[in-house]
Amino acid sequence: MLELSELVKHFPAAAAAPVRAVDGVSLSVSEGEFVALYGPSGSGKSTLLMLIAALLRPDAGTICVDGRDVSQLSDRDAAQYRLHELGFVRQSLNLIPGASALDNAALKLMGADVSSREARRRIKPLLERLGLSERMSHRAEQLSMGERQRVMIARSLSMDPRLLLADEPTGSLDTERGAQVLALLAEACRERRIAVVLVTHDPQAAEFADRVLTLRDGRLTDREANEGQAAVNGG
Repeated sequence: MLELSELVKHFPAAAAAPVRAVDGVSLSVSEGEFVALYGPSGSGKSTLLMLIAALLRPDAGTICVDGRDVSQLSDRDAAQYRLHELGFVRQSLNLIPGASALDNAALKLMGADVSSREARRRIKPLLERLGLSERMSHRAEQLSMGERQRVMIARSLSMDPRLLLADEPTGSLDTERGAQVLALLAEACRERRIAVVLVTHDPQAAEFADRVLTLRDGRLTDREANEGQAAVNGG
């Protein structure tokens, strides 16, 4: 479903060597597979998701989604890819002030020319499963940060994407709500055969993921292998 090959993205730095945000990353994610990606702040996790979402262009390497290199798409085709094929839960909570939680969650469906009535009908079950049954009519500014995050998750799943990217989706949630969100993403991954790439600091994510990886200094490694080596070195 997703194939990254020797992906590179460097950023210039004043009076210093370029920042190697993504430095030769290769990764394959199958349909219906849930991959959790850990790493310290500044390790390149968000940059990697932006590249996969075709919001940044790599300096080198390829990003193939269903066999198509999305890094080569025109701006128009990249926008269509993000609308119809990709779900992206970003750290920035891009909700429309004054609009209800229901309409904010249904926004992507409406952008795909689904009628507002049908879009609301489709999105309601997702909001209910995310614990927002009693908050659907509330305006964006009346919602807590955690509630806004859940609205964004519902929006990201609304178009039944083939690939879902999630950047710290539980960062604004308590432990219980965070576990509910991770369980929903894992369920969507398996039931709808969505490939999921999640970057997080939440230790609960490892319980739901098929694979757990670490990104450090722009390089991707197997987390379990790293921990095993650390134990050997420490022993």
